[in-house]
Amino acid sequence: MKLYRFLSEDDTSAFCHKVTDALNKGWELYGTPTQTWDHAAGVMRCGQAVVKEAPGTYTPDTKLGAQ
Repeated sequence: MKLYRFLSEDDTSAFCHKVTDALNKGWELYGTPTQTWDHAAGVMRCGQAVVKEAPGTYTPDTKLGAQ
């Protein structure tokens, strides 16, 4: 099955660590990163989609972060 996740975080090193962790667990970058201003929180936020091939059959109960 092919899995998809969208990772997001404030624009700090925490975002880079989150993406790096996913890459080291076999996820691959999908598309380009995004960045937007969060007016409510007053911070810049980053996002990156990642995908991964995994064994099994997808169901809505699949725990994407555990893969």
